[in-house]
Amino acid sequence: MAQTRPTVAGSLFATDHKPHPLQDTLLAVTLVLGVTALITAAFNSLHLVSSWAGLIGIITGASGQFVSETTRERFGLILGLGASAVGFFLGMAHGGLFGGIIG
Repeated sequence: MAQTRPTVAGSLFATDHKPHPLQDTLLAVTLVLGVTALITAAFNSLHLVSSWAGLIGIITGASGQFVSETTRERFGLILGLGASAVGFFLGMAHGGLFGGIIG
């Protein structure tokens, strides 16, 4: 008996050949915030940017996980969540969300 394999063609983020604008937006926002948090965490003076970008990236990534429909979306969200979390924790270690502003 011949078995067929599903072909994966089309959009990079949708393997079921349907548009997912909400999921793609959450994925893009999470990735951008994760990269921003990770890069700015390398500088002690940018702890406000890294901690806030990381926190918002964690929130958008977690909400994206609830509504994601394909494996590609989940994979990208996990990458963005990981980068956001590392940036958030390093930002918190360097001064936190309100370091120097409220004190």
